[in-house]
Order: sequence, then structure tokens, then C-alpha cells
Amino acid sequence: MRIFEEMESEVRGYVRSFPTIFDTARGSEMIDEQGTRYIDFFAGAGTLNYGHNNPLITEALIKYLQHGGIVHGLDKATMAKRAFLTKLRDTILAPRNLQYKVQFTGPTGTNAVETAMKLARMVKKRSNIIAFTNGYHGLTLGALAVTGNYDYKDESYGSRSNTAFMPFDGFLGKDVDTIDYMRRFLEDGSSGVDLPAAVILETVQGEGGINVASIEWLQKLEALCREFDILLIIDDIQVGNGRTGSFFSFERAGIYPDMVTLSKSIGGGLPMALLLMRPELDQWQPGEHTGTFRGNNLAFVAATEALSYWDNDDLAQAVKRKGELLQSELQKIADKYPQLDPRLRGLGMVWGLELPQTGVAGEASKEAFERGLLIETAGDRDQVLKFLPSLLIEEELLHEGLAIVDASLGALLERRHNFTG
Repeated sequence: MRIFEEMESEVRGYVRSFPTIFDTARGSEMIDEQGTRYIDFFAGAGTLNYGHNNPLITEALIKYLQHGGIVHGLDKATMAKRAFLTKLRDTILAPRNLQYKVQFTGPTGTNAVETAMKLARMVKKRSNIIAFTNGYHGLTLGALAVTGNYDYKDESYGSRSNTAFMPFDGFLGKDVDTIDYMRRFLEDGSSGVDLPAAVILETVQGEGGINVASIEWLQKLEALCREFDILLIIDDIQVGNGRTGSFFSFERAGIYPDMVTLSKSIGGGLPMALLLMRPELDQWQPGEHTGTFRGNNLAFVAATEALSYWDNDDLAQAVKRKGELLQSELQKIADKYPQLDPRLRGLGMVWGLELPQTGVAGEASKEAFERGLLIETAGDRDQVLKFLPSLLIEEELLHEGLAIVDASLGALLERRHNFTG
């Protein structure tokens, strides 16, 4: 590992959590250079919904490259882009009666968020954006301004202007309706919160600790936005692309956002980000918002193949079934270790096991890695074990990984008992 310590910036993160040199990967398994096998409950932070080196995607990419297909095209028209747009329209948007225009941004999620906020401000002629407690939307300066996570904040960045934060669903307790709370600020012109151009949120907060907004709360938020002429931006970068069971995480609430940001798994494992917007919001002048890598044709090829998983309802049903399995087995683990005060929450195939005692979740992640499982932490104090496996993971691997989590928690408690005993 010496070369990484010598050459790579101190900003590196996941290599510290998973300190080994990986060599190959397939599906939901990774192999390091020593031949050690790891089950992957991390999935590239939600980028690998269709698994590592998905054979259908790999075959399509090899075929495209051997054909001499365009790799870099800026925003020129290519056959790969045409195929992706057609597939996105016919397989995802049209069946859901979603009338969106598509804008290709820079290749990461934060680029899509920056684009959405810039467009909202331009269209509404207002500068303020409202975000929510514990939300995460990226680390470029504009996206950082609407990111609540404390660890990423620093006054020297100068990133907090023209934004305001409101409490997410449940933040003030189960008996407090935070939409009513937000309404009071919007109704009172002297509240100190300027009428925003847009509201941005994740329907399930991933980095924030797997906080799930209720259907009723989402519906009330959409109604509030319509009432006050505020654009509603759904950040579906991590929990879209089928993670919650339906392709878009907001489908369960029956709402129609004005804009949707997508990245991570939309590229089939390759860098791509895009913004979906209502057609009337597409008020850009040609070239007004650009990016050198807004035309990743390899990602178009991979994405077109990945979207074929949504040609029927099979994947959605599989996510539902495996999500129920995750919930059931995690509840058993939570019940087994009441001394850790565990709390379970999630939806589809994104679950969080909160272990509120300081450092326990981090220790559990480290212990799980030693036993052959990759799993990260989330939450404002990294107190949540975050379960984010591939949507295509085999059920036997799911059970094997959960058994490692069980054993890891048991080992932690045994060490603590021996230490204090």
C-alpha cells in the first residue's frame, strides 16, 4: 500500500476503510491481489446497481469499441446517444407518463445538482434554494451549499450563501409535521427565509443515515411547492435507478418533480450524470451550460444495456423480494443484540442499521472487512451501517454477507465483555 500513501492525496477515503489492493470483480464479489474474496454490500456507493463487470454491459462495450465507435463526442449527435435517449424514453419515461427533457451535464452527480440549481435560479429569477437537514448533494461549492453533513462544512469555503435548511421528515420527532413548519417560514415575508427558486431533496437520505421520507410528507411537499411557485428538485443520484424498487424513488408517492438529477448507476458503472426537466423549464441558450465530458458515449452504451433490465417488472419484483429479506434478517440481528440499542430503517434495497453508541458502527464495518465483507457507514456521526448491495445480488450471497454482519457484532460485544470483565 506504500505507493498510495506516498503519491495519493490525503483526501483519499475508502482506501482507508478497505485497506487492500483489489484486482478483479464480478457481480457482488471482489478479489484482491492476494486472492482474498470479499462480498460487496457497498456497490461503489450506489454506482453498481447492476453489479461489477455485468456481462451484458461488458459485452456491449467490447463490441462498441471493436467497431470503432465514438468515445468522446461533447454534445454532438452519435448513434450511441440516440440509442440511449430512445431507450430512456421508451422504457423509463413513456410508461410512467413522465414528459422530461434530458440534459447531459458533467459526469458526476454534483455536476447534475449544480446544473439543476443554476437552471432553477435562472428560470424563477430568485437566488434562494431550500434543502433539508442531513441531506447530501455533492461537494462542489454550489452543491455543498445544500449539503447538510457537518463533516464537509468549513466557513472558509464560503459556500452557504443563497441557501436555507428546513427539517426533513421526522427530524423534529414523529409528532411534528415539518411541512407545516416550513409553510410558516414561506407565509411570513419577514421570517428571514427568502422565497426560494427551488427545493432540493433525496426521498431517502443515503449519506444522512437512511432517512426515509413518508409518502404523505412527499405529497404535502409537492403541494406546498405548487402553491408557492417553487420548483421541486428530486436528487435521485444514489437512491434512484431502481434502488427503492421502482426506477425512480419518488414513484411510490405519485408525485411529478420539476427536475430530477441522476448519476451513479444510470451510467451502468461508467461516469455519466444527467438532469431531467419539465420541457417548459428548458430555457437555456445554446452552449449556455457546457462540460467537456457531457457526452460519454461508452456510458451511453452501458446505460442502454442496463436499462434493458427495466423492459419488464422482473427486477422491480426481485428488489422487493430481496428488500423484504434484508429487512427481515436485519431485524433478527437487531433483536439479537439489544444491548447495542439498534434501530432499523430503509426501503427496497437501501437499509440502515443504526448503532448509536459512539464508534460501534465503524468498528463493525472494520470487523466485517476482516471477515470478507465491504460495508460502509453513514449518518451524522457515522453511526449507521449502510446496506447498499447490487440489485442483482444472489440471495445466497445476501445471506452470507448478513451472517458476517451478525458475527461481526457478536465479536465486538465479546471483546467489550472481555475488556470490561
